Amino acid sequence: MTTTSVDAKAPGGARVGIQRFGSFLSNMILPNIAAFIAWGLITAFFIPTGWTPNEDLAKLVGPMITYLLPLLIANQGGRLIYGTRGGVVASIATVGVIVGTTIPMFLGAMIMGPLAAWIMKQVDRIWDGKIKAGFEMLVNNFSAGIVGAILAIAGFFGFGPAVQWLSGLLEQAVDWLTQLGLLPLLSLLVEPGKILFLNNAINQGVFTPLGTQQASQAGKSILFLIEANPGPGLGLLLAFTFFGVGMARASAPGAIIIQFLGGIHEIYFPYVLMKPLTVIAVIAGGMTGVATNVVFQSGLRAPASPGSIFAVLLQTASDSYVGVILSVVLSATVSFVVASIILRASRKRDLENGGGDLGMAIAQTEANKGKASSVLGNLQADGVAAGGGLVDEGDAAAFDRKPIHSIIFACDAGMGSSAMGATVLRNKIKKAGIDSVTVTNSAIANLTDDVDLVITHRDLTDRAKLMSPNAVHVSVENFMNSPKYDEVVHLLEGEGVR
Repeated sequence: MTTTSVDAKAPGGARVGIQRFGSFLSNMILPNIAAFIAWGLITAFFIPTGWTPNEDLAKLVGPMITYLLPLLIANQGGRLIYGTRGGVVASIATVGVIVGTTIPMFLGAMIMGPLAAWIMKQVDRIWDGKIKAGFEMLVNNFSAGIVGAILAIAGFFGFGPAVQWLSGLLEQAVDWLTQLGLLPLLSLLVEPGKILFLNNAINQGVFTPLGTQQASQAGKSILFLIEANPGPGLGLLLAFTFFGVGMARASAPGAIIIQFLGGIHEIYFPYVLMKPLTVIAVIAGGMTGVATNVVFQSGLRAPASPGSIFAVLLQTASDSYVGVILSVVLSATVSFVVASIILRASRKRDLENGGGDLGMAIAQTEANKGKASSVLGNLQADGVAAGGGLVDEGDAAAFDRKPIHSIIFACDAGMGSSAMGATVLRNKIKKAGIDSVTVTNSAIANLTDDVDLVITHRDLTDRAKLMSPNAVHVSVENFMNSPKYDEVVHLLEGEGVR
């Protein structure tokens, strides 16, 4: 019996492990996307081949990609492991890796940053609780400085050259695929990987660092568009809009807005899971988009995150608009045609069966993700999200004990879903005429205990309570459309705000 249980869990365990690894990589990259965008804009405008060449301002490009971006990534990775202290030591150690190499050290930062923070954490455990009163600051500062210096030296002589060799190996593999015209075959892995939420490890761990390195040399990279192209998802959703049945057809037009304009690709994953054969459509669309960019030698200056058409166009290199736009249009067209053929072939059977179980597909998508999704709840029938009142009666009573002036939406990365939820509640509070409450979003790891109310997904509430034990905690199942927001506003209108 035990053997059977282990065998059953092994595949899922491997998948979950890859998902967590990819999520960790994303949490290092996504908070720093603004810096990538800034670097891309400065590059686009001021380098000799840019829109408005400026020799003096072009001097910003090199230091930003060599030092700023890797150090931001390393600092974020260190913070994820060991807070501010880990971020500082991670930055110190990564400087050694940067100086010891001749290429932008994104891979090095993504490895050395968390590693240095973890080492610092283990070192601190050696004398935890053993320092005499009054010497804590002295010991903490010098230990961090010594560990950081040692790791910087190790990075300079050993770690940096090793990562540079690895980066070169990966770059050669990409060049080999490009020369043989095989780069579109990556869609065979990337598109199904997106459905299973396994793509972050490849996208953030390989495409982003290698693409940024290519962009620093050539001003653009095709690698930024392999996963971020919104065309395949658009074509699939258009096919469901015209040829789907039941709830899938009714919800597809709204999903298009979220996917194509908002850049949240996971909104179309349940449609593929509901009709698995349509994965062929998104693969064909993805391969078409990559092939188009190969033919036109087009690419983006920096990562497009989220994968919205607006982000893609903003990051498109000045000589690549034709290729990039065609890659989106053609990939959407191919995906639409293939998906339409599949849907029409089974339309009669789907009508007899009630159009498939979109709710089950949403549940499977969330199971693949490893947690509930803040956007998939909008696909439920009638747009009704699950959820009830406050976490419990004790939390509701907290409104009577203290005024609520600060509300924070918290999720893993502090972006995306929490930002959308904060916008929704902020608008509701504004319409209610309440101007004494601030609503912001944050990563759970960055929560403090001076906030009045914290809103999280129900799977994350326990973690949030550990970070902010004195706050009122509200759990939701859908950040975009939860009835609990109205309850919060009602309480704020009453005696909650003083």
